[in-house]
Amino acid sequence: MERLVRKAQCGDNAAFSELIRQNTQGMYKVARSYLRSEDDIADAIQETILICFEKLTDLKRPRYFKTWLIRILINKCNDILKEQRRTCSVDVLPEIEDDSSQEDKVEFNVLMNMLDDKYRVVLTLYYVEGFQIREIAELLSITENTVKTRLSRGRKKFALYYGQDNKRVVKEYEKKSDGFGIVQNFTGRY
Repeated sequence: MERLVRKAQCGDNAAFSELIRQNTQGMYKVARSYLRSEDDIADAIQETILICFEKLTDLKRPRYFKTWLIRILINKCNDILKEQRRTCSVDVLPEIEDDSSQEDKVEFNVLMNMLDDKYRVVLTLYYVEGFQIREIAELLSITENTVKTRLSRGRKKFALYYGQDNKRVVKEYEKKSDGFGIVQNFTGRY
């Protein structure tokens, strides 16, 4: 990856495209842990790519490209969340296929989305993206001990929710969110 970063810093657009291609799925998963709307996720990723393209020459250590990219993405997600707090919009609800594996994914997403953002983000970065505790601490600007605590508490809460009757948990979540939570939070990509 370092070689690609150096080539991209020298103006090789194909190298930059390859870097983005290699990191697209990871960016989606991180953005997904912050944002509910697919449109917001796409906006955050698009803005991140644009900033990375414009500022790539400022990156001093090519080996930290992914960390740098994810930090920019997290900042963009936080910007979108701040904007959403100021305004309220209604999303169009997509249809969900009737499939048992899709149902399992919905239940998983419901359980993940029942967690506080601070736990969901850390769990996603650690288990899905494979970041180390030190890297997560740097990305989120928190201490390593805070990351460890959030991982531990997040795992316990997830296990607690998972240990309950999942159908009952999903129905309770639907009631709390007026049914919108599952549809907005469903991606099928975990």
